[in-house]
Parts: sequence; C-alpha cells; structure tokens
Amino acid sequence: MDRVGKDYFYQDALVVAESLLGKKIVRVFETKEIHEYVITETEAYVGEEDMACHASKGRTKRTEILYHDGGKIYVYLIYGKYWMLNFVTGKAENPQAVLIRSVQDCIGPGRLGKKLQLDHSFYGENINNSKRIWVKNYKTFKNIKKTPRIGIDYAEEPWKSICWRFTI
Repeated sequence: MDRVGKDYFYQDALVVAESLLGKKIVRVFETKEIHEYVITETEAYVGEEDMACHASKGRTKRTEILYHDGGKIYVYLIYGKYWMLNFVTGKAENPQAVLIRSVQDCIGPGRLGKKLQLDHSFYGENINNSKRIWVKNYKTFKNIKKTPRIGIDYAEEPWKSICWRFTI
C-alpha cells in the first residue's frame, strides 16, 4: 500500500488540491470490497478570508474540523441527500480544505459521495490511519487546467473568480 504520508495534508490547500490529481482514493466498503478511484478534479478552500470557504462564517459545530491539523475528513450534506468529501489541509487553527469534485468515471461531488457511500460518520475521520478510506500515490499529471470554482455564486469577488479548481 502506497498511502500518502501523514505530512502530505499539512501542506497548504492550494498545493494539495493540485497535487491530489492522479492520486487514488481507496475505499473499503462494509462488504469488505475494496475500490480505488483516480482523482480528476478538486477545489481549494483557503481560510476564513476566503468567502467561498465554510470557515468564512467562523468556527461552528459544522466547521470545527477545518480548524484541526490536515489529514481529517470534512463531509457535509447538501440538498438533504449528497455528502461532499473534503480533506482538511494545513496546520491547526488555519482552516483549509480540498473538495474532491470528481474521480475517473464519476463526475460531480454529489455523485462521488453517493458512490463512496459517505455519511456523517466520516466527519473528522483521520485518513492517515483510517481502515475504510485513504489516499494513495498513483500518477502525476503535468497538464493541469485551472479554472474558477463551481457553485459558489454566494461568494463575493474576487473569491468566486479565483482559479482554485483543478482538473485533468
């Protein structure tokens, strides 16, 4: 198993968001089946000053995990049915995360959450020692496309136009 190292998620969200492309999410389901998914699209959310980041509203019960050291999972429910997968990055007290938007053969963060069978029990899970989900090294890509993040019309400029969405 070539799981990414513990220090990997201590990096800034912008570094992690781009370098996650080509790595694999490994998921062990309750049936003991193991599936691997190549990450193809991510978005970075960087701190309380980033008006698109959930931490822009401050520290709450929902955002608490964003204030922990990198390597934790931040999941949240949208539209009452889709769990969004985020990896907390950086050092404690500096809320940052990377949203996993797509993997190979599964486009869209809502569909991905469904495919991975995510639920609230993943909130705060440490991916460095989790037995049911982690990230492993796989490929490195050089032709990475950077565009504005999606679905954040509520954010003010310049936050909604910054090119912090990464795709291969």
